[in-house]
Amino acid sequence: MELEAGCSAIIQKSLPKKSRDPGSFTLLVSIGNLSVGKALLELGANINLMPLSMLKKIGEVEVRPTRMTLQLADRSIKLPHGIVEDMIVKVDKFMFPVDFVVMDMEEDVEVPLILGRPFMKTARVIIDMDDGNMKVRVQDEEVNFNVFEAMKFPKGNKDCFRIDVLDDVYLETQSNFKNSSPLEKALSMFDEELDKVIDKEVQDVVDALNKGESSSTNV
Repeated sequence: MELEAGCSAIIQKSLPKKSRDPGSFTLLVSIGNLSVGKALLELGANINLMPLSMLKKIGEVEVRPTRMTLQLADRSIKLPHGIVEDMIVKVDKFMFPVDFVVMDMEEDVEVPLILGRPFMKTARVIIDMDDGNMKVRVQDEEVNFNVFEAMKFPKGNKDCFRIDVLDDVYLETQSNFKNSSPLEKALSMFDEELDKVIDKEVQDVVDALNKGESSSTNV
């Protein structure tokens, strides 16, 4: 009997050993005279994020207003405080210009800063999970870090740091809405209100059914 490749691999034990989630990676960084501590390297973020409280510690910095909107992992929408451009972030002996989106939020004690894909591209970060080595490079120079010493393991609540910028979607929606005729705007608003009414009626029915089941059980 001829076995398929997958079965043969299992029997011959030629499959690689399965690994668990190694956790997230952090870097020790400083901004100006402020020692930030650990910054989280997050591939799931397409921005670099800084809490407003940290910005106040840094001092006088120009904050540019923005119409950007952020969608967090729980799908909630947040409006940033503003954007700070070309802030110098020091990693070991290297310094990098970084643009930060500033948000009025609670500062994480362990990792107060999130460095997303833009920073990782600027710093030419390479992470080798097998060798446990992380490289930060500038031209022909590089600094090596031990990946396993720089890890931040997930907390019990399984935080997710994914952040998406909804700038383009928001502006496109606003543009389409402005260009709509009065009738189209009215119909759009009517549809939204109708959806809210329907959702409420459905929820009322579900609540009534749940109460009925509870009463039957008690009897």
